[in-house]
Amino acid sequence: MKLSEFRIALETITEFTIQLPDGTFVPNHFHITEMGLLTKNFIDCGNTIREEKLITFQVWFAGDLEHRLTADKVFKIIKASENLFQGQDLELEVEYQMEQTIGKFGLAFENGIFKLTKKETTCLASDHCGIPPEKMKISLKDLEAKTSCCTPNSGCC
Repeated sequence: MKLSEFRIALETITEFTIQLPDGTFVPNHFHITEMGLLTKNFIDCGNTIREEKLITFQVWFAGDLEHRLTADKVFKIIKASENLFQGQDLELEVEYQMEQTIGKFGLAFENGIFKLTKKETTCLASDHCGIPPEKMKISLKDLEAKTSCCTPNSGCC
């Protein structure tokens, strides 16, 4: 979701709620503790220099159970951050404290609820790494167990 889409969605809500990918919700007394421009300059495995820019914000909660973020408060946070974005309408990335580390998520909006979406890594230089495209996105959980010729009762012996 881009910043412009986030703003449009904010205009439609009465309560600011965020749902995690597992279906649970961020406690409704959360804060946005920072919002900023994240610029990543890097070189991929194909030796191409790249730049990636995102608008990032961090979601955090503490023991102040009465705290509630309204759309108006979020618009004020965005307004205070606009000089960093320099008018760029970039993708949003949300940081959220997971059990043992900070999770980084994309953001979607469905039925009045903001949803954190999973992000995945990929090879940006697939034409250089030698892995055929059909094998680039295979998940280990999707691989079926292969029967070897020496599996008991397989008929090989």
